[in-house]
Amino acid sequence: MRVAVLDSDSCQPKKCARECISYCPGVRIGDETVTFDDAKGRPVISEELCTGCGICVKKCPYEAITIVGLPDKLGEGLVHIYGVNGFRLFYLPYPKEGAVTGLVGQNGMGKTTIVRILSGELIPNFGNLVVKDRDLVLQKFAGTQFKDYFKALYDGRVKAVQKPQHVDSLPKAVRGTVRKLLEKVDDRGEMREVSEHLELGHILDRDVSQISGGELQRAAIAACLLREADIYIFDEPSSYLDVRQRLRVAAMIKELATRKRVLVVEHDLIVLDYLADHVSMLYGCVGAYGIVSHPRAVRLGINVYLGGFLKEENIRFRRDAVRFEVKPPSAAWKGEKLLGYSDLRKSLDGFTLEVTGGEIGKGEVVGVLGPNSTGKTTFVRILAGTLKPDRGKVNGKALVSYKPQYIKPEGKATVLEVLRKVEGSQFFQQEVVQPLDLERLIHRDVRDLSGGELQRLAIALCLGREADLYLLDEPSAYLDVEQRLRVARMIRRVMEKKGTTAIVVDHDILFADYISDRLAVFGGEPGVRGEATEPMGMRDGMNLFLRGLGITLRRDPETGRPRVNKPGSQVDEEQKASGEYYYQA
Repeated sequence: MRVAVLDSDSCQPKKCARECISYCPGVRIGDETVTFDDAKGRPVISEELCTGCGICVKKCPYEAITIVGLPDKLGEGLVHIYGVNGFRLFYLPYPKEGAVTGLVGQNGMGKTTIVRILSGELIPNFGNLVVKDRDLVLQKFAGTQFKDYFKALYDGRVKAVQKPQHVDSLPKAVRGTVRKLLEKVDDRGEMREVSEHLELGHILDRDVSQISGGELQRAAIAACLLREADIYIFDEPSSYLDVRQRLRVAAMIKELATRKRVLVVEHDLIVLDYLADHVSMLYGCVGAYGIVSHPRAVRLGINVYLGGFLKEENIRFRRDAVRFEVKPPSAAWKGEKLLGYSDLRKSLDGFTLEVTGGEIGKGEVVGVLGPNSTGKTTFVRILAGTLKPDRGKVNGKALVSYKPQYIKPEGKATVLEVLRKVEGSQFFQQEVVQPLDLERLIHRDVRDLSGGELQRLAIALCLGREADLYLLDEPSAYLDVEQRLRVARMIRRVMEKKGTTAIVVDHDILFADYISDRLAVFGGEPGVRGEATEPMGMRDGMNLFLRGLGITLRRDPETGRPRVNKPGSQVDEEQKASGEYYYQA
């Protein structure tokens, strides 16, 4: 079974010399292996005639063509295809009653398609591009549990609601205050309780267009929870939230799942492990096809995903397994000092930040952890020189490159044109552009990029500038698990090879653990005052941070990855008594 996929966003038929048809061996011997759509002017590749030689893939100047071979048996599991030479999805996860079904996989593997199908927004076509019929869905799923699910969904006996992935688009769709939004969808009369639990009280009378990304996320989650439905779908509920908020939202979703079906798409493995009962993985080829695996218990499923080998399916989708260090690195930085800073104080719009003085070394990565609205971004701006402290000073001079938390494309330009504005060395291409998989995006307009694509471009632009200190604010946002691990490795490698320094602010504990040499921990009262420690060893930093949250994490014996302990459990109490909230002694 051969799959030929055309990326319509990358294909530029008016700018190329039609290399795909010019170099195709099949066309040269008279077959119509590649033809052109008269309406759109794009190539149409015949999967029946294609020999899979891959010449068109290599010759296409815009890298718009993907041709891969698949096992014939997969054809029976085809659920949906987006037109001729379009992305296709194989199999579906089944959302069980009274449980949280988790989905984990790379971006571009079909998670959004799954969400649309299970919510009834998209009717799957099973490869039939002519017929689009609900009766076909019931016929295809005859004799399975999916038939009962879709029949109830299509008959209106099952109602689905979803929390969308990109909450930053919410202000465009909703007008008015947060209170009006929640009152409109409050089917159960629980707006007060949900608002309090999600800490929305202080923004209820503010316009939706005037609240931050984290507040938008919590408002969207509240709107989903308040509606009366039979299946609830949460697409990346942890984005923009700090660790405490993520665990609080996870607890609410777990409670909801005791009486409803819940499907969660999540890239934070600690959160997914904490809230899901079982998980299905998506694997395949990004942008070409996605395959849904058999469901597994959550611990086993995440370990299998990190291992990269599906034993039952006999599929390897990652070359090297991911492992985590149980022991922290050395507490003291032994390298050369880059800069130091005395005790700092800054008051801004009713908020006060106080930072304990410290030093930052060359070639290290300093992670920054703490709740939202406690001054992490303010601290970054002070080090970057864009904000002056009221008291204290930064000692030493360092050329700074800064990636902000929120990214908005400005002006019309392609990815290639934007990248040309920064370093274009071979080192940059090999160590930054290639790991971030930006080569396939170089001809795309920046305004058309997704959140994850924009994030990867912003990271590349930050690292591509000549600097001594790189400040990256929430670089894991919108990235999938694979991309987060790849970005963490890439940032560490760049800092080590260039002898430069990175300060990374992020809320993903697993990401922070994977990337950091030392930690600076923030605390205080969100929106009122913030307090920050000096950079400290990973063990002391993680213990201090988790003690403030009141949670402990154990290490999985197979992978070494951190897992949240059940509050009040024997392991939780023992770790709290010993003071070891994260690393072992």
